[in-house]
Amino acid sequence: MTVELLSANHGAALAATLAARANRKGRGFCSGVYPITPSTECMEYLCQQTIEKGRVIRVESEHSAMGVCIGTAAAGARTFTATSSNGLAYMFENCIAAASLRLPVVLAVANRTMGPPWNIWADHSDALTLRDHGLIQFYCADNQELFDTVLCAFRLAEDRRVLMPVMVNMEGFILSHTVAQTDIPHQAQVDDFLPLTDIPHRLDDVPHTLGQIEVPHQTEMHRWQHHNAMLDVLQIYAEIQKEFEAAFGRRLPDAVVAYRAEDAETLIVSMGTIGSTAERVVDKLRAEGQRVGALRVRLFRPLPTEAIRAHFVGKKHIAAIDRNIGIGLGGVLWSETRCLADPATVMQDYLAGLGGGDVRPEHLVKMLADLVPRRSAGAPAIMEAV
Repeated sequence: MTVELLSANHGAALAATLAARANRKGRGFCSGVYPITPSTECMEYLCQQTIEKGRVIRVESEHSAMGVCIGTAAAGARTFTATSSNGLAYMFENCIAAASLRLPVVLAVANRTMGPPWNIWADHSDALTLRDHGLIQFYCADNQELFDTVLCAFRLAEDRRVLMPVMVNMEGFILSHTVAQTDIPHQAQVDDFLPLTDIPHRLDDVPHTLGQIEVPHQTEMHRWQHHNAMLDVLQIYAEIQKEFEAAFGRRLPDAVVAYRAEDAETLIVSMGTIGSTAERVVDKLRAEGQRVGALRVRLFRPLPTEAIRAHFVGKKHIAAIDRNIGIGLGGVLWSETRCLADPATVMQDYLAGLGGGDVRPEHLVKMLADLVPRRSAGAPAIMEAV
């Protein structure tokens, strides 16, 4: 194990490189890449790496980048790509194709606001547009977690019980360009952790097709199989957590990360880096005698509903902090989790950091000052309007 100073972009590319080399005795590795801010440095770093049995292919668009991954995964190779924002939107059709074909592509997304108007800073709206199309989605809080999750993503995606793309999200610039100490395992450790890629329905010497036309009942059954495999991810991820810890000496964070939440009366629920800020706020307010806790939803698809519901029990107030907006509805995290709260709980949605704005401790303190006196929830509130 070595320690390196890496941005999350470089960390994602290095994790993909180690995973690529680990498949050198199998059918190799391939990545299709096309640059877009703020994910470009991930691809640039990947292009600089030496991969004994594999290629990084520079293409003319994000749509083609995922097309390369579909083709090479269908041939049985380990695959990876990265993108952001409108690049992800251009890749959208092929992301759905990769998921529906049950191909284990790993996709690193440097979350960025969708345009126009053009904005290169972070919110989660780009990745959340794909939440219902059969891709596993992780949201990371720091660089080490991002590196570890990319390694884990290959193991999870290629598990025969799963076989679907895994999206690993890092907030643009907040993580993608921030340099932090990152523990990097040796290649032999990664070789031991990642078995050779074995895609059971890959194209080979026996003639068959992928993506052919189906009658309605066949599509219905395939969607049902995909859905059930997605639900199984929670248990399979728990198994991988144990194997990851045995291989690397540290544990992957749980699907839902609780912080001083057990006896809390008020809970802050968030995703990504806001979760780290929330922990600082919890410590501050606990020192002042307030029973506050935090809950970070790290695995958003599949949504770990039972774990979230268990942490919601007995809470008087819950603040859902959304770095996104579902136009005409409100925050996506809030909209998907509010049904898990007790009927007597006041669960208020706060939209914060849209378009990459700072979400600082004082902002969360202000939100809680607005929340605690409430006797019922109101319409989703923009942070500046609190």
